[in-house]
Amino acid sequence: MMKATVFFVLVLLSAVAQGSVLSGKDNDQKVVSVPQKEYFTLWNECAALKTLEEFVADVTNPSSSNFIRVEDRIATFDMDGTFIGELYPTYFEYNMLEYRALDDPEYKDKAPDDVRETAQEIRDFVRQGKALPSHFDMKHAHAAAMAYAGMTLAEFDAYVKAYAAKPANGFKGMTYGQSFYKPMLEVFDYLNDNGFTCYVISGSDRFICRSLVESLGMEPNKVVGMDVCLMSNKQGNNPGVDYTMGKDECLVRTDSLIIKNLKTNKVRQISQEIGKVPVLSFGNSSGDEAMHNYCLSNKKYRTATFMLVADDDARDHANLEEGARREKKWREAGYNVISMKNDFRTIYGQSVEKTEFIFP
Repeated sequence: MMKATVFFVLVLLSAVAQGSVLSGKDNDQKVVSVPQKEYFTLWNECAALKTLEEFVADVTNPSSSNFIRVEDRIATFDMDGTFIGELYPTYFEYNMLEYRALDDPEYKDKAPDDVRETAQEIRDFVRQGKALPSHFDMKHAHAAAMAYAGMTLAEFDAYVKAYAAKPANGFKGMTYGQSFYKPMLEVFDYLNDNGFTCYVISGSDRFICRSLVESLGMEPNKVVGMDVCLMSNKQGNNPGVDYTMGKDECLVRTDSLIIKNLKTNKVRQISQEIGKVPVLSFGNSSGDEAMHNYCLSNKKYRTATFMLVADDDARDHANLEEGARREKKWREAGYNVISMKNDFRTIYGQSVEKTEFIFP
């Protein structure tokens, strides 16, 4: 009997050591494997990552005074420059509007003058370094609303994906649609596995964001961005409150802008669409400060905020002077800083190389 007991204990210890447990019902027993997942293989050891891991370990521990219920584990992420590239040579949606109004053979001759003007200002900015006009984000938003008006949501989604399939300017071995920061995708994976719900809160068009993050398996209802009015393709001039859409109809984009989702507008949208104050927030620019401050204002739970700094001019097209200025600003604001140069083992993947920009 003693030998049998010792043997069983040794088997049990061996199973535990190998990441397995014994489970059974009645007299039947079976070994159930419990895989040990490794996170953050694309990160170097750094203060920001240590802070994130300590935070998650604390707030997911039921014995901790900082425990956060699963339903309240809300994490918000900016998109451009936070987990997808924005330096090829500028934002994806700016590049796409430039192409649409100035190069797309099916549209460029139809583009309204103000849309062409806006696209030309983007072209002059990226090719000649000319400064963009003041409040250009709003000018672009109105121009983009006009440029894609009349498209069904399916047509717009296909247009975005077709452009995303083009080689990313300034890089070899990567399309626009593949230009995710690989280390940040590990953050999504880690948070999802720890019961967090991740939302994309972007200044870019909501439907552009949805098209780009679809490959990540992110649900469209977790994406918030710039919005234009939608209407039925047969609605005409009838107000939506008076018009009943038919079964054979579909939604189309209009040229009417609802909101440019930047700064405090991000907070407004988080409140309206999520209804809860985040406990984690990730961004990279001044457009994300309000979102971070909203997160830090959470009176119920412990919170943390992170800002990425584009400070790598070897693997990306970073402006080092601007990166240093932002890092100083973010640290003074109390945000955790992620250095792309020092903290990421890779940015876009080992097969991707930075090149000179190519302009036909």
